[in-house]
Amino acid sequence: MPDIPFEVGQIYERQKHLHAPFGGQRQGGISTPNGAPVIFLFTGESGEQYGYHDGWVREGVFRYTGEGQVGDMQFVRGNEAIRTHAEKGKDLLLFEALGKAKGYRYLGNFGCSSWEIRKGKDRLGSTRNVIVFHLVPQGEVHVSTEVGASSLPLDELRQRALAASREVTEKSLGSSRASYYERSEAVKVYVLARASGVCEACKMPAPFARIDGSPYLEPHHTRRLSDGGPDDPRWVAAVCPNCHREVHYGADGAELNQQVQSYLSQIEKVE
Repeated sequence: MPDIPFEVGQIYERQKHLHAPFGGQRQGGISTPNGAPVIFLFTGESGEQYGYHDGWVREGVFRYTGEGQVGDMQFVRGNEAIRTHAEKGKDLLLFEALGKAKGYRYLGNFGCSSWEIRKGKDRLGSTRNVIVFHLVPQGEVHVSTEVGASSLPLDELRQRALAASREVTEKSLGSSRASYYERSEAVKVYVLARASGVCEACKMPAPFARIDGSPYLEPHHTRRLSDGGPDDPRWVAAVCPNCHREVHYGADGAELNQQVQSYLSQIEKVE
């Protein structure tokens, strides 16, 4: 399971460093490579002529405008890909265009918390509905340290986790970040409860207990390049720290990750 091959702040060539190894549409603001666990998002000043006004807001959220130059924006193609990225097991990688022939600065790996509809102008100058996504940065991977045992039945935890993976809905900007982390915790709690203290990779007991007495395992996203944020429980396993590091850095990590994916496909049947 490879890590994200980009460093925040570094500049990359779109065709050479992004599309050549991953694929995806080579034009436009949203690129969805087939068979890769990523969606490329591009932002820059050029979009402002079409009513795109992206950027950070004080809530610690990046406001990202959807695609579509004429008429109301719809949840199709790239816009739908952003809204369902967690359910599909994909990461959102955001790049800032620096100008013609100057490359693209990598801003980081993000998750979509929610969206809103705003009024704006299209390419023809007509007023229309504009989809604005609320993107939350995925920070360093600090998983599972505070998420322990739950007293709720496993079926109820599962339903909460499934709902969390699909809950990219219309929300106010102010509540989007808190909602995102609540959804992430719901998935973690269920996955850890499902494992019942046994690593879902090596099938060995957790190596130690947390302060609250619950077994220590770490959620691992089998289809994505990161372990931050909510995801569909079909793609998230609870693994011991050793297996987690092996998947990301071991010579046989890809094979182990495939074994975990196969196991999850057997135990997680989503209607």
